[in-house]
Amino acid sequence: MKTLDILEETYSALFANKVRTGLTVLGIVIGISSVIAMLSIGQGAQSSIESSIQAIGSNMIIISPGAQRGPGMMVSGGRGSAKSLKLSDAEAITNEISSVKAVAPEVSGRYQVTAKGKNTNTQVVGTVFDYTTVRNLEISDGSFITDQNTKSASKVAVIGPTVRDDLFGEDVIPVGQIIRINKMEFKIIGITKEKGGGGFGSQDDMIFVPISTAQRFLSGDEYVSSISVAAEDADSTSLVQQDITDLLLSRHNISDPTAADFSTLNQADIVATATSVTQIFTILLGSVAGISLVVGGIGIMNMMLTTVTERTREIGLRKAVGAKRKDISTQFLIEALMLTFFGGFVGIILGWVISFIITKTGVIQTEVSLFSVLLAFGVSAAIGIIFGYYPARRAAGLNPIEALRYE
Repeated sequence: MKTLDILEETYSALFANKVRTGLTVLGIVIGISSVIAMLSIGQGAQSSIESSIQAIGSNMIIISPGAQRGPGMMVSGGRGSAKSLKLSDAEAITNEISSVKAVAPEVSGRYQVTAKGKNTNTQVVGTVFDYTTVRNLEISDGSFITDQNTKSASKVAVIGPTVRDDLFGEDVIPVGQIIRINKMEFKIIGITKEKGGGGFGSQDDMIFVPISTAQRFLSGDEYVSSISVAAEDADSTSLVQQDITDLLLSRHNISDPTAADFSTLNQADIVATATSVTQIFTILLGSVAGISLVVGGIGIMNMMLTTVTERTREIGLRKAVGAKRKDISTQFLIEALMLTFFGGFVGIILGWVISFIITKTGVIQTEVSLFSVLLAFGVSAAIGIIFGYYPARRAAGLNPIEALRYE
């Protein structure tokens, strides 16, 4: 049979029963669009998490007090509950380790903050000027904490835009105004630029004060919650991390690294951990959506088997006038492929539209990749071949005499 004849026969056969064909194609459309939408949600979440992690600092190493408890266990919003790090440790890292760009010790805790009759409960971070370098923090109005503020334990504060909105309103620049942290007055000297939230807390919803002030008036001791270190470049991050570990083990008189009273984590480790989690999440979403594709494939097989039964006499007649087994099987296989190709095309468009709507509604950021489109279309084609093969083979194997007798 010529290609044009096959296509004409395919068109006639599929549109002989438009409702049945439409419902069969709908199963593939739902399956393909589900796969693309689910994969786009997973990939969008992965990209969002990675960008949030990159936004918290450049080539950063985080040193936390307390023993290292295993992979992923050190990434905790409650870090710093143990007490083993001091300002002197941060100073030693600055003075004794090369390839270090900046070091920022931190004392953090949540406190009730009030101003002009309004209040909020937010994270207060005591730190130093180098925090802006380590954490890629920028100031929109005023200035950040200076070394002089730290030396004199000044009661000054730099607030994030979320804190400003909660206490003063969006259109107010409250530089020079007074807020009360833990019932003590602090003068606002600056407002940070908006960065957005992340998995490790939003820097927009933080207040920064000099670390000496935080130790004296808030935490009440000499320990720090963590030390953040920025390496000179990405290539030297691992070496700097090892040097920090060796230095702190020596300073804390610990000979066994497994007994360390601190843990270190670099940004690459955080990204790798987050990526592995989101990849599993994406695979899970894709697998769940893939089930609907299998159901769609079964629908195609069911339709094609029904079609073979209905066209038994036609198949017998074709064989009687010289049609070969190959011609019959090709005809039915192409019909199955046409169903999946058309359903796959519509499903790709629908999946992209769903992903676009999800992004626009702000529920979650999605990202449709070429890989997900090719994967969905490839799976669609495979389903057409796999689930169309048996009906095509069955049609080609019919005995022409028995087929002509079929009622």
